[in-house]
Amino acid sequence: MKTEPQMAKDKGTKEKPWTLKTPPGTSEFTAYHDESYTPPTLVVQVGKTQLRHDWRCVEDLHTTLKSRGDWMPLGSAYELKPAAEGTVEAWGRSERNPVGVWYGLKKGLRGRFAMYFLPCSRS
Repeated sequence: MKTEPQMAKDKGTKEKPWTLKTPPGTSEFTAYHDESYTPPTLVVQVGKTQLRHDWRCVEDLHTTLKSRGDWMPLGSAYELKPAAEGTVEAWGRSERNPVGVWYGLKKGLRGRFAMYFLPCSRS
């Protein structure tokens, strides 16, 4: 019997966020889509720390991945550390991405985009 992934069961709202794990599978965090922010925001809760990313990062990264054969290394790095070229982390802060700036919205917490990025679609 096939089981539905947790993300498909949860709504991805503040009241019923997605529960996810970091890529190494060592830490759990929650995330949800919040339209009350301008711009609409992907809110990631890691312990007591809340990260926010422009929601359009979801579809923009999907498009970028499709153009690159559906794969890019993650390359997670803190905001003040440089991100390795060609990684999701570097793309998320590049002037060459579709928004031309960081997708992270909270200065000081804009890095580690690739660690907590939510791989889902807006549907």
